[in-house]
Amino acid sequence: MRILTIHARSFSYRVLERAVEEPEPVNQANSEGVFENTLVVFVTVEAEDSADTVEEASSEIISVSRQVKPSSIVLYPYAHLSSQLAPPHRAIEVLNSLYSTLAQKSEIPVYKAPFGWYKSFKLECYGHPLSELSRTIVKKVQPAKKPTIVKEFYIVTPMGEVYTPDKFDYTNYSELKVLVDKEVYGRELEGGENRVNYYCKKFGLEWEPMSDHGHMRYSPYAAVIVEAVSRYSWQVARSLGVPVFRVMGTNMFNLKEKPVYEHAVLFGDRLYEVEVDNEKYVLRYAACHQQFAMLKDWIISYKDLPFGVFEVADSYRLEQRGELNLCFRLRKFYMPDLHILTRDLEEAIKVSKIVQRQIHSEARKAGRRYIALYNVTRDFFDNYRDVLVEFIKSDEYPALVAVIPPGIYYWVLNVEYHIIDNLNRPREIATFQIDIGNSERFGITYVNEKGDKEYPVIIHTAIIGSIERYIYMILDTAANMEKAGQVPSLPLWLAPVQVRVIPVSREHVEYAYSVAKRILDEGFRVDVDDRDITLGKKIRESGVLWVPYIVVLGDRELETQTLNVRIRATNKQITLKLDEFIEILRKECEGYPRVEPYFPMSLSKQPLFTS
Repeated sequence: MRILTIHARSFSYRVLERAVEEPEPVNQANSEGVFENTLVVFVTVEAEDSADTVEEASSEIISVSRQVKPSSIVLYPYAHLSSQLAPPHRAIEVLNSLYSTLAQKSEIPVYKAPFGWYKSFKLECYGHPLSELSRTIVKKVQPAKKPTIVKEFYIVTPMGEVYTPDKFDYTNYSELKVLVDKEVYGRELEGGENRVNYYCKKFGLEWEPMSDHGHMRYSPYAAVIVEAVSRYSWQVARSLGVPVFRVMGTNMFNLKEKPVYEHAVLFGDRLYEVEVDNEKYVLRYAACHQQFAMLKDWIISYKDLPFGVFEVADSYRLEQRGELNLCFRLRKFYMPDLHILTRDLEEAIKVSKIVQRQIHSEARKAGRRYIALYNVTRDFFDNYRDVLVEFIKSDEYPALVAVIPPGIYYWVLNVEYHIIDNLNRPREIATFQIDIGNSERFGITYVNEKGDKEYPVIIHTAIIGSIERYIYMILDTAANMEKAGQVPSLPLWLAPVQVRVIPVSREHVEYAYSVAKRILDEGFRVDVDDRDITLGKKIRESGVLWVPYIVVLGDRELETQTLNVRIRATNKQITLKLDEFIEILRKECEGYPRVEPYFPMSLSKQPLFTS
């Protein structure tokens, strides 16, 4: 906080026009003022100001007042003493706190000019040595402390039985025990080599060393995987049976906007902040900011509900450096964020059950099962216990439930779905939340049957998780396959190269390209290994890249116009006609997006972009 005190023989001001979007209210009492022998306190509220700075500033003002002996004190908001301004709503809070504190401490009347208005003023200074003083009030530096939230933990079974974690029998629920150990007891996780990191490197999912820690880069193979998952996430969002609108927007939002500031405070200390033109911005940590900023401008009827809004949002979280993990814990990632607007809590619960079923369906398609952590408010736990049990019954597995006091977060229910990875660690992938606070915070309304405005209840969900975390789950599944003695692989729709065509010699190259072009025209990713190296090396390198289908073409294949197809999953070789092979590819990729190759067809024209 910056203050400039002037002992004035006379001081007067008059409100002229609005300076910010939501200024303090003006009335007959504060729209103008005339004062004699007054201490005028020009005040600039800065971004870091708090109760500490208010207390110190009030003490300083009282001290000056006692020395110069004015008849009154006038607080005058003045934004020109600093470039590190607090957002308007926060400045109003701090100024009102300073006014209240001074009014209690001061022995003379205290007045305050309204914040957020352009005002004219006239001032005549006495000119004695203490008539002009300036001070900078700095927030006291103390060790950062997160607010302590007391959680009560329970195990709730699909039958509705409730246990404390120490009383539950984990004999047949070892995966739940892993989650409980981490979330309830904070026990250290097992170490060891994570094969997922090795697989990431294989496909070009890497850290970017020339950026901030926790930022990834994606080679052409990796970019294909990311794009395929991104398109699939949109496909999944549209499969829920409610209308969904896809939007795009910015990733940077001004902290002076009250809803942005309040939402940021709820998120905590993992924010990326950027300063531009003396304004502070927060980089979004999901699609919430952009979608909510749009939705407040939409004209919505109860007839439109429920409907969803979707974006694959570049998202930023300032995770601790020591916790960063390729494809899992990142500082910049892509979030396929879906928000579904519903009329009320009852409808939100109904739609959430549809979301939950889809979350489990996607896990099963990936060959996994989720273990759930339900974060719920105390009032939801007490008043909607039957609903909670219905959700857990649909999970078909006991869940860990964390109960927190109401009014801390914007949600009443926040479900995290975890896999237990190849190192026996819980890893959150998918999620959904029931949000009762942000529609009012951002001013999102709909018109009900009576023509009145109401605030919708919003479901937040990432049905498949973030793009990178979904990829982590797929690669972790491959790690489990390898651990079990199976051949690790990717689903065909995600394999960067779905088919590699290998001509045995130069005489077979033309046929190889004709086969590859037909496969490409059908929408599958294919390349041709036309390099001048041995057939054995070509096949080995295809295996290193986990190419699902290797087509080897020699004299017999050329003569019979057939394909010698090697199948990675079964390690078998079969002879097929080209149309038969394409039909196999179609069936295996049915229900998944087709993404074009992000690389030339010819391997002889490709640099080495993975290792």
